[in-house]
Amino acid sequence: MSKKLFWIPTLLLIGFLLGGVTYYFLSKTSLPPQYTFTPQVPTQIQETSKAFSEIVSSVSPTVVNISSIKTFKRQPTPFDDLFDFFQPFPDGRSRKWKEQSLGSGVIVSSDGYIVTNNHVIEKADDIKVILLDKRSFKAKIIGADPKTDIAVIKIDSSNLPVLKWGDSDSLQVGEFVLAIGNPFGLSNTVTMGIVSAIGRTDVGIADYENFIQTDAAINPGNSGGPLVNMKGEVIGINTAIFSKTGGYQGIGFAVPSNMVKGVIEQLIKKGKVTRGWIGVTIQELTPEIAQKFGLKSSEGVLITDIAKGSPAHHAGLMRGDIILEFNDRPVKDASLLRNMVAQSEINKPVKLKIFRQGQEIIINITVKELPSEGIQMLPSSSDTFSNNDSHALSGVTVIELNSTIAKQLGVQPDEKGVVIVRIQPGSPAEEGGIRKGDVIQEIDRRKISNLNDFNKIIANLKPNTPVLLFINRTGKKFYVTINSS
Repeated sequence: MSKKLFWIPTLLLIGFLLGGVTYYFLSKTSLPPQYTFTPQVPTQIQETSKAFSEIVSSVSPTVVNISSIKTFKRQPTPFDDLFDFFQPFPDGRSRKWKEQSLGSGVIVSSDGYIVTNNHVIEKADDIKVILLDKRSFKAKIIGADPKTDIAVIKIDSSNLPVLKWGDSDSLQVGEFVLAIGNPFGLSNTVTMGIVSAIGRTDVGIADYENFIQTDAAINPGNSGGPLVNMKGEVIGINTAIFSKTGGYQGIGFAVPSNMVKGVIEQLIKKGKVTRGWIGVTIQELTPEIAQKFGLKSSEGVLITDIAKGSPAHHAGLMRGDIILEFNDRPVKDASLLRNMVAQSEINKPVKLKIFRQGQEIIINITVKELPSEGIQMLPSSSDTFSNNDSHALSGVTVIELNSTIAKQLGVQPDEKGVVIVRIQPGSPAEEGGIRKGDVIQEIDRRKISNLNDFNKIIANLKPNTPVLLFINRTGKKFYVTINSS
């Protein structure tokens, strides 16, 4: 009996010990170890992220939300009075309706001047500005410039935060930029991207274009907001997007800050913008045309016409001159020269570097204000000729220009030259873009006053040799090269 009493507690003790040991080992193998992982983020990335946040914090208070109300009227019809008689109460056929337009703006002075896009406030009856701190103001239009799509409005306030302007001329493709605005009414939205291109022209948005292109997301409502560099400076005013859907597709455009500053300064002072003018018609240089003029590079612009009594006329500029520099700044294309002249100070002399007959010369010219009226261009001094030889002008039939034909073609009655009346299909002239009705006034820099001049020159044209023509097309004059087939 005593042995049974001894073994019972012994077995219980052994079972308890075995159970404890089994639990210990099972817990060690089934539960994963507990630990905390801290990623090693490079200090440079942390600092860059902080820098973006600081830029947004400093810039955001200067960006405003602009809401404009425009009233539209339906043209009355003869049946309106009849409908009003039978239905004297409104039925939804209102003759007036209002539309709301949303956009953005940037405070440019502490006393309430704000820059935005012209299309944001154009024809607006009521303009409301909302600041970042939710304060709301009624704004008035100070001035607008549709040619650059820039406008200035003002609110009655003081001690407002102002953003610093940057130098858009020093902007480089690939730089990081931030776009801030109110897309789709979502206030104070920030997007990031890079400068995709600079000096974009011929976009079709404004008359004077020199856009910064960016892939920072810009959507409807961003118009008028700032494009900011990594110094927190405004280097552009967001203006438009390229889109087939109406939304962001990776291409946005901003008016460069240096252009904006000149426009808003005039709008604030005078309520309008005056632009410089020297009185020349210009065209781009192609490598073929540059070669014909004896120029190795195709940079520069070619003068195709001079306005009578213009600064260019008085300075002695001539048709066929190539402008290489404007006030020591290289002229790369026609749009750049047009913008430089337009932004020049009125009645101020400027220096042009000209390439003329194989030599570079300097000509001083005084910039005048762009006339609002039509400009008369300087004049250059019926038999038919059909040309079937194998050179660049083969297949072209011309007649001598007279005052009657000139009036029909829309050119000045005192112009001289020969008119193209027929172009053989597939001929070099047709492939080169020459049209029926074009007036040929020069061939290879030699003046064509009549049919006799034309006959003498083309008699010496050689096969497989390009020909430089000076064309007058409905009053628009330009040079073009024709390659023989």
